[in-house]
Amino acid sequence: MKVAILTVGDEILIGQVVDTNSAWMGKTLNLSGARVERIVSVGDTREAIFDGLKEALRGTDVVLMTGGLGPTKDDITKKCLAEFFGVEMVFHQETYERIVKMFEVWGRLINEAHRLQCFMPANAEILTNRMGTAPGMWFEYRNQVVISMPGVPYEMQYLMDNEVLPRLKNHFPGQPIAHRTILTVGEGESQIAEKLEDFEDSLPENFKLAYLPNLGQVRLRLTGAGSDASELDKVLDERTQVIINRLGDLIYGYGEDTLEAAIGRLLQERGLTLATAESCTGGYLAHRITSVPGSSNYFLGSVISYANEVKMQVLGVPSEILETEGAVSEATVRHMAEGLLRTIPASIGISISGIAGPGGGSDTKPVGLVWMGISDGKTTKTFSIRAGKDREKNIQYFGVHALNLIRRFLLGKL
Repeated sequence: MKVAILTVGDEILIGQVVDTNSAWMGKTLNLSGARVERIVSVGDTREAIFDGLKEALRGTDVVLMTGGLGPTKDDITKKCLAEFFGVEMVFHQETYERIVKMFEVWGRLINEAHRLQCFMPANAEILTNRMGTAPGMWFEYRNQVVISMPGVPYEMQYLMDNEVLPRLKNHFPGQPIAHRTILTVGEGESQIAEKLEDFEDSLPENFKLAYLPNLGQVRLRLTGAGSDASELDKVLDERTQVIINRLGDLIYGYGEDTLEAAIGRLLQERGLTLATAESCTGGYLAHRITSVPGSSNYFLGSVISYANEVKMQVLGVPSEILETEGAVSEATVRHMAEGLLRTIPASIGISISGIAGPGGGSDTKPVGLVWMGISDGKTTKTFSIRAGKDREKNIQYFGVHALNLIRRFLLGKL
């Protein structure tokens, strides 16, 4: 099944809204065995929507549209679809009654704009949207299917999961496709590819290994297609095990796992707790750790020691160390990590001090230099890395490196 995604909205074209819908749909469709041929974004005009539809329909089986279904005057997708298919707009009583009930529950009065929202193209099969007021619409056009959905992400996702994907599966039965996603950290794409070169060469034609790198991490996606779903799963599991054997402790998880969640599991398995002392990352590391539900079971707290006074007064870094070695130094992060454990009674403390940029660097300490320390009160390890000149990316990269440092410390790999 070949699919085109068509997003409607000026807000996407001017960068006011990031098109997360297309990314989510692309991923979901791929997992269901569909192939996304193209993604097209157009503005809120009749001409743009018509041109986008013509482009999206070229050589595809399905067009998934999002946006332009709201109650305001700039939402013109339905009218354009009616004109495109050469049909009238008709009032859909069932949708109107559903909206009235929703507003009664919310304690609000329905207005004329919402009544007008209930006019639909006459040839549309209505897809009930239980997450909002605008329903989805299914159109059959020649031998193709056009589906229009709201642009609100959680409404679109509800319709995809509960209405669109089940119908598409029945309408376009296809060959089973399955995936295995392996998550790695600590080495780059080229180093991992070198370890798996002969493995890739030996893959059957219906199997493919994709590398998806991102700031210190590489996601590997092994995809296979076949007529027998159970046999496909068996071969995928066998091939995945080969990758696991090759990459060893570079792997931290699978599927939708996160590095911070993997660290949380390791801490809980060992009955340990964690604290952070951050300078240049300003709490980013603590934010990543506490984004995991249940992190209060193992994360005790953080000291954001941005200023040298905090490093000295809260973490006990000697003033002479800061004067002679500087805030970004091995000695400073060692004292930060050890002082952190005197301040917060955690099992493990990690410290970060660096130059995130874009200014503040020197010939001896350039932008992108960071020192990190990790201690359990008995042993303290220190490490340094260098990144680039982009402040936001540096902070994120430092955070990933620090998370991996914690992971390797817990695994006894430092």
